[in-house]
Amino acid sequence: MLDILRLRVLAAIAAHGSVTKAAKQLNYSQPAVSHHLARLEAETGAKLVQRVGRGIRLTPEGEHLARRATEILARVDTAAAELSAMVGLRSGRVRVAGFQSALAVLVPHAAGTLRREHPGIELHLTEAHPRVALELLRAGDVDVAVVFRYDDAIPDDLRATPLFEDPMYLLSLEPGQTLMGNRDSPWIEGCENCRRDFLDFCAEAGFVPPIAYVSDDVIVQQALVAAGMGVTTTPGLALRTHRAPGIEASLLGDFRRRVYLATYGDPPDPPATAAMIAALRHAVEQVKPGEPLQPA
Repeated sequence: MLDILRLRVLAAIAAHGSVTKAAKQLNYSQPAVSHHLARLEAETGAKLVQRVGRGIRLTPEGEHLARRATEILARVDTAAAELSAMVGLRSGRVRVAGFQSALAVLVPHAAGTLRREHPGIELHLTEAHPRVALELLRAGDVDVAVVFRYDDAIPDDLRATPLFEDPMYLLSLEPGQTLMGNRDSPWIEGCENCRRDFLDFCAEAGFVPPIAYVSDDVIVQQALVAAGMGVTTTPGLALRTHRAPGIEASLLGDFRRRVYLATYGDPPDPPATAAMIAALRHAVEQVKPGEPLQPA
């Protein structure tokens, strides 16, 4: 029976034209390559190479076997990759970081799909602001990050693909409200980092909102709106997690954020990571978070 390792040596010699280059490509010593070649000739009973000057070339028998070896090795490597993917989907781990509303709305659907289709995969979740999630991704502490941005500036060192555009809403006690119509109202907004993009959008519209209350908690924000303490903005995804009775949500057509899936490193992704990414995409198809919400 032909030895796969020795066929790989012959294929490398055929591809590179010398024992020295084949040894370098295989990360073997030159004597080890010569030994495997000699053993392959003994196994086949055929002269596979011949010396030409200071080099070597394949004999007709060697050329024939090298062609077959290339075909065989390609099939073996493909089978190994397929088996690795199958084993990886029966076990393994995937770590996901995401912002609060993504973890509340999208990830449960994705987790359910992952458990049904690949019950052996262990899922770990971390709630993190997009900036922190990307730092975790770079550090290798998570495998997938679900993040949002209000612009298209995704760092070049990451692989990021768009999931959907998340519409923004103005929350108040009256339907059909606009930003400009509430420019003098008391505003309820998040911390300095969280409200930066909102303030930039208001500046482009030509006003500075008077922020009277600060909270990053959507329940607190909506409770203050319901109590008549002011108005606020919120993404559609967050509005799906909680909607206080009595408040009105007015769609802001020009103000929205973009939600991305981010991974780090060259493709392909590990099987468990790829399975989670597919599950998250399926969750987006199920939930349809980019579509406008119906009136309460």
